[in-house]
Amino acid sequence: MSDCCSTDQTSPASVTEARATQTADKHLLIVGGGGAAFSAALKASGLGARATIINDGLPMGGTCVNVGCVPSKTLLRAAEALNRVQSPGRFAGIETTGQLADFAAVIRQKHELVEALRQAKYADVIGDDPKIKFIPGRGRLIDARTVEVHGGRLSGDAVLLCTGARPSVPAISGLADVPFLTNESAFELNELPESLLVLGGRYVALECAQIFSRLGSRVTVVQRSTRILPTESPGLTEELAAHLKAEGLGIVTGVAVQRVFKDGPGVAVEAVVNGQREVFRASHLLLATGRTPNSDGLGLEEVGVKVDADGFIRTDDHLGTTVPGVYAAGDVIGEPMFVYTAAYEGALAAENALTGAARSRDYTALPWVVFVDPQVAGVGLDLVQAEAAGHDAEASTVPLSQVPRALAARDTRGFIQLIRDRKTDRLLGARILAPEGGELLMEAALAIRHGIAVRELASAFHPYLTLSEGIKLASLSFGKDVKKLSCCAA
Repeated sequence: MSDCCSTDQTSPASVTEARATQTADKHLLIVGGGGAAFSAALKASGLGARATIINDGLPMGGTCVNVGCVPSKTLLRAAEALNRVQSPGRFAGIETTGQLADFAAVIRQKHELVEALRQAKYADVIGDDPKIKFIPGRGRLIDARTVEVHGGRLSGDAVLLCTGARPSVPAISGLADVPFLTNESAFELNELPESLLVLGGRYVALECAQIFSRLGSRVTVVQRSTRILPTESPGLTEELAAHLKAEGLGIVTGVAVQRVFKDGPGVAVEAVVNGQREVFRASHLLLATGRTPNSDGLGLEEVGVKVDADGFIRTDDHLGTTVPGVYAAGDVIGEPMFVYTAAYEGALAAENALTGAARSRDYTALPWVVFVDPQVAGVGLDLVQAEAAGHDAEASTVPLSQVPRALAARDTRGFIQLIRDRKTDRLLGARILAPEGGELLMEAALAIRHGIAVRELASAFHPYLTLSEGIKLASLSFGKDVKKLSCCAA
C-alpha cells in the first residue's frame, strides 16, 4: 500500500538499491508525524535504514489529514452539493430544493473520513514495516545525533525535524479576551454559526468562508490587503471576488483592525476602512491570518539550529540546517506549505541525510490550487513575474464562455490564461479560474517542466467537450481569435 504523501521524485530504483547497502545499519530520528515525517520514514526504510518517528501535538498524519486538506475539502464538497440544489436556473425545466438538515451529521461524516484515512494512509502504511517505529511524545534535540523523549534518549545517525506549523494568532488588542476559531477548531463545531467574521483573505480564509457561507452562515471576509489573494493578479482576484460576492459572501478589503471585543453573546471587530471607523459584528470570529512554525521547545537554540525572524527553521537547498547532521522539511521551514511539497522534502532530506547525497530541491513547475468554487489554480510564472525575470513574455486568456464544455454545463465562470516566452514559444506559467480548474494544471506543469512548446500544446489532441480543451484554445489564441474558430478547431 502506498502512503498518501508518497513521492517518486527521488533517485532511480537502481541507484536507490545500491545506496541501500550503504545505509542498512543507519538510523534516522524523525521529530514530527505529518506528511514529511511519513515520507521520510518510508524513504529510509526503502534505503534499508531504520526510522523512528517521534510525534506530539496533532495525531498521526499531522495537519493534512486531521485539520487541513482532508476535512476542508470534504466540507467544501458538502457545501457545494447544497449550493447546487439551492441554486436552480442553469437548466430550463429543472427545479431543485435543498436544505441543511443536520450540521452535526456533516461534521460526523467528516470525522469518519479523517479517521479512516488516518488509519489507512498512515497507521497501516507503517504498521507492518519492522524498520519504522512510531513513538507518541514530544521530542527535543540534545545534539545532532540525539533526541530526548519521555525522559529517555534516542541516538541515530541523523535527525530530521518536520514538526509542521499551526494557525497564527495576530497581536490584536482584546483578542485574548474573546473566543475565536481557527480552521482547526472551526471544523470541530457541532452547531452552524449564525454569522461569521473571517480575518484574512488568502486560501485558508476563503475556503473556510465559502464552506460556512454555503452551509447557511452569514459570512464576511475582512482582509488587510486591498485585494483577496493579494499575490495574484488583480484581474484574477477581482473576478473571483465578484463570483464570491454574487453568492452572498461579504468581502471587505483594505481593513486596518484596531481591536476586538465581546458584543453580547457574539464578537465585534473595530477597524478603519478607507479612513472611516467601522464595527463588524458576528456570532463567531475565525482567524485565518497565516501560519506559525512549530519550532519552539525543540532545543534548537541550545544545539545551534538557526531559525529566521518568524521562527521557521533555516535550511540550505539540500534541506540541511545550520548544524551538520540535522535536517528539516515541511511546513516548519516555510513556503511552500503543501502536503505534497512536505512529502517531497521529507523523502529528499532522508536520502541526503542517510546517503551523504547533496540533492537539491527543484520547484521549477510547482502546481497549486485554492479550492474555492470556482477554483484558483496556478503553476509557474504569471505575466508580471515573467517580465520581471527578463522574459519577452505575453499572455493568452480565454474566458470559459469560449470553452464548449463550460457552455454545455451552463457554468462559464472564470478563464484560462497561459504565459509564454515569445522568442522560444516555451510555456512559462498558467493561471486558471474555473470550476474544477485544478484538474487542468498538470498539462501545463508538465509542459513547463519538460520544455514543451506552446505550439505543441495547440496541436495535441484534446477531446471535444472536455474542460482541458480550454488549454488547447488558450494555446491557439496566441495567434488566433478563438471567437472566429469552429468547434474542434485545429
